[in-house]
Amino acid sequence: MTLSLPIDPEANRLLERSPLALLLGMVLDQQVPMEKAFSSPYVLIQRLGHEPDARELAGYAPEALVALFAQPPALHRFPKAMAARVQEVCRVLVDRYDGDPAGLWADVADGRELLRRVGELPGFGKQKAQIFVALLGKRYDVRPDGWREAAGGYGDADAYRSVADVTDPESLRRVREFKQAAKAEAKAAKS
Repeated sequence: MTLSLPIDPEANRLLERSPLALLLGMVLDQQVPMEKAFSSPYVLIQRLGHEPDARELAGYAPEALVALFAQPPALHRFPKAMAARVQEVCRVLVDRYDGDPAGLWADVADGRELLRRVGELPGFGKQKAQIFVALLGKRYDVRPDGWREAAGGYGDADAYRSVADVTDPESLRRVREFKQAAKAEAKAAKS
């Protein structure tokens, strides 16, 4: 099963075939609904009029990229910060992986190395890196030895915790319930 979000079918197809779009969706997946985050790479392509590669985005004029992100409807709640973050991630791809997003996971020795590589990306803390490792393993067959362990609870086969577990409306509902319960638990712990 591949990732299946309730977004434009073309946006879902882009996520299936483009490692860069998938990675950028994950970059944008914070403080906005996951549907917004993962559909924004498709909207960015529409605004550009073509599908960019990591080199193009890394070298894009920062003000012009911010303008693309801020154009209504904005690609993210924080268009300036997230345009910069996308550019930073693309620069890492260019510097370390010759501009190839799939180079991030190609030829990794094991899940720990994959988690380390993902965790070295700008804006990827431990949790976000684990979610992306789970997403790669569960939906994109990137499964080096130990990937589930590296992904922590997000790698569990029967988990409904993150975008990695969304394959249909029912799984999306279960992920949302998990997130709401986690937020309520965190709020109660603060009280």
